[in-house]
Amino acid sequence: MKELTKAEEQVMQILWKLKEGIVKQILDQMPDDPKPAYNTVSTVVRVLETKGFVDHKAYGNSHVYFPTVSEEDYKKFAFDKVIKSYFNNSYKSLVSYLVKEQKLNLSELAELILLAERSRKKSSDD
Repeated sequence: MKELTKAEEQVMQILWKLKEGIVKQILDQMPDDPKPAYNTVSTVVRVLETKGFVDHKAYGNSHVYFPTVSEEDYKKFAFDKVIKSYFNNSYKSLVSYLVKEQKLNLSELAELILLAERSRKKSSDD
């Protein structure tokens, strides 16, 4: 899987939410500060299609685009890349960073541990 640019990720976030849409619908969901041009969004969508993140159904001259990569799959890919690139593939280093730099407090840390234990238990029950 390839990494997305900021513009590509913005379009994908919208398509994941919409499930499918034409370029105008994607553009309508974008913030107004400043809103990109229609042709810019159209180009980004076509690049996403080339990268295999998006496909389309043709209805006459109109194309309805839809994601071919799930948000969950991309989230896992992006997270794994961050862990490998910035934390030497160590979750311990990630948690240490969260505690030191993001001021994660003890109750939040305890909550993360509880979530991990629940997730592990659920996985073993399946």
